Amino acid sequence: MPSFLLLEAACIFLFSRVTPSLPQQEVLVSKETIGKISVASKMMWCSAAMDVLFLLDGSHSIGKGSFERSKHFAITVCDALDISSEMVRVGALQFSSAPHLEFPLDSFSTRQEVKAKIKKMVFKGGRTETGLALKYLLRTGFPGGRNGSVPQILILTTDGKSQGHVALLAKKLKERGITVFAVGVRFPRWEELHMLASEPREQHVLLAEQVEDATNGLFSTLSHSAICTTASPDCQVGAYPCEHKTLETVRELSGNVLCWRGSRQTRTVLATLCPFYSWKRVFLTQPATCYRTTCPGPCDSQPCQNGGTCIPEGLDSYHCLCPLAFRGEANCGLKLSLECRIDVLFLLDSSAGTTLEGFLRAKAFVKRFVQAALSEDSWARVGVAVYSKELLVAVPVGEYQDVPDLVQSLDSIPFSGGPTLTGSALRQVAERGFGSAVRTGQHRPRRVVVLLTESRSQDEVAGPAQHARARELFLLGVGSEAARVELEEITGSPEHVIVYTDPQDLFSQIPELQGRLCSRTQPGCRAQSLDLVFMLDASASVGPENFAHMQSFMRSCTLQFDVNPDITQVGLVVYGSQVQTVFGLETHPTRTAVLQAMSQAPYQGGVGSAGTALLHIYDKVMTVQRGARPGVPKAVVMLTGGRGVEDAAVPAQKLRDNGVSVLVMGVGPILRDALRRLAGPRDTLIHVAAYSDLQYHQDQLIEWICGEAKRPVNLCKPSPCTNEGTCVLQNGSYRCECRDGWEGPHCENR
Repeated sequence: MPSFLLLEAACIFLFSRVTPSLPQQEVLVSKETIGKISVASKMMWCSAAMDVLFLLDGSHSIGKGSFERSKHFAITVCDALDISSEMVRVGALQFSSAPHLEFPLDSFSTRQEVKAKIKKMVFKGGRTETGLALKYLLRTGFPGGRNGSVPQILILTTDGKSQGHVALLAKKLKERGITVFAVGVRFPRWEELHMLASEPREQHVLLAEQVEDATNGLFSTLSHSAICTTASPDCQVGAYPCEHKTLETVRELSGNVLCWRGSRQTRTVLATLCPFYSWKRVFLTQPATCYRTTCPGPCDSQPCQNGGTCIPEGLDSYHCLCPLAFRGEANCGLKLSLECRIDVLFLLDSSAGTTLEGFLRAKAFVKRFVQAALSEDSWARVGVAVYSKELLVAVPVGEYQDVPDLVQSLDSIPFSGGPTLTGSALRQVAERGFGSAVRTGQHRPRRVVVLLTESRSQDEVAGPAQHARARELFLLGVGSEAARVELEEITGSPEHVIVYTDPQDLFSQIPELQGRLCSRTQPGCRAQSLDLVFMLDASASVGPENFAHMQSFMRSCTLQFDVNPDITQVGLVVYGSQVQTVFGLETHPTRTAVLQAMSQAPYQGGVGSAGTALLHIYDKVMTVQRGARPGVPKAVVMLTGGRGVEDAAVPAQKLRDNGVSVLVMGVGPILRDALRRLAGPRDTLIHVAAYSDLQYHQDQLIEWICGEAKRPVNLCKPSPCTNEGTCVLQNGSYRCECRDGWEGPHCENR
């Protein structure tokens, strides 16, 4: 075969390998909104007298596959129609070279019959004579219809590549009052679809290939005339940016190659340069506006805690994809316990000063608390009261023993608005908040009022609060920074007030409240969630005797914390001749087990490298895969004699940049310059003169740890995403963007 023929064959082969163009109508919204659009499309219902005619393109340019997708779209639309002889009548007409009536509008009176007939429609093939089909309708009207006495809806599915003129015919059809939806299939010509569709055209042009989006758009448009409605009155039609997108294949000059051509004059073959082309796929986009209906979803209230991802399941239900440390827990929540005998009345501010949003947030806080802290064996009983102008005991204390029933009862508590009369509410709580039954002696539980408010009272609170405390009510206040002073006045002590700055920080106060309910004073950080790693210098420069002093000090500090997988987790790393994880954060779930393991920590000797040990903690200890919890403060306490720390400044900063606080306790008569550099920009260095003096610095260390435990945290530091996935903060939570080849909420699945 001549060489130029080989080149031509190669070009033909390359062209045949190019993927055909792929059209899209893409709504430029988040995945969450796309999910709401999909759910709303299944909640719509059209129950009004109207005639609906499907005009389906069955030409060769469509192809059998896209014709089947057109049928699927028509069947999906029928699922939302109240089909009967009195209400919605449906007919179908297929067109290609000529129009063909599949069945008139008065043929069937049930949805099942119409869907079965559409499903049996056979692809005809032929030319795309859209104009002939429109002429047929102009001449005969809707076959079997009610002659325009009811609204007439024409749903035309086509690729928009008519072989005749359609503009004038479509205009005449719309002038007769017929509403025309132009629904694209296969590779539509968008300009022709706009020509066919009714005004406003952006609301009447759809894409059948995306069935749920298209049905939502169709019913959203019809809802303006009250023909169609949604199951929930809270659903709304909104305008969203979208694009009409087509992936086209274009030819591009790549250069010149040597080729041979024959000469008629000399009957010879000459070498010359011939152009060589490559094929490139490009997106052609046209901006538009899409009108879609969305409904409030179960994930709007962000029910998943501790970085969990909420996945909606229909209108009312959902499930949570939880981080590793919270799997198996309801809503990824903490599992606490109220082991004391108490009656708790949550007093929620329902006034205009708190606002509806603040009131709903307070209700969500109570729901999360009871889900986390109550169990069948709990001695605690819970009630809920709300107030503005008057007090309403919505859920009497102890009325519900079953947690799901208690949570469900909270949903029905209304927001009242009105003035903020906290003083009046406290006086009424003292009189009737806990009912009339009085238990005495050892069987009388402690009675606690937990006041949740974000606004200052409009009446005097000191007297009513003193009256409530005189009635042996223990008052706790939870509120915003603006309400701090008044809450301290109400409770009688700053120790009885829990304040948050950001509204979303309210939910992180659940362990704090649990700690204060059963004891006025809690060790350590009052059950504040914390991931804590001790790092001990076990090198020869310390010696076994001084290493024993560090062990004793570390055990004494651990006694100040509530160690369990939901509150404080503790890990231990030692370094000397090597770096060793004695136990990780998730190894020991109780304080007793942690203390025992600390006593068995090995002394190593040899030359130690603090920098290597810190990198070990960064890579293999303080990670989500090894038990660190997203959204929980993290701290490393490093005890060292000061030798071998010259290489530690950069690894320490690497940990701090990843959301982990680092405190250095340097022991020795002289504070080395390397330790000063290691301390970082904040006051994170404690100098101890001798190892035997460590005990005198315990309070200082505990104060620092508790301060770090209250600092704001970043859910993406350390990253919860595995296999090099990228963590992205989003709406108070996070999501993982996975590398190619990985998937799952945390990129854990190949």
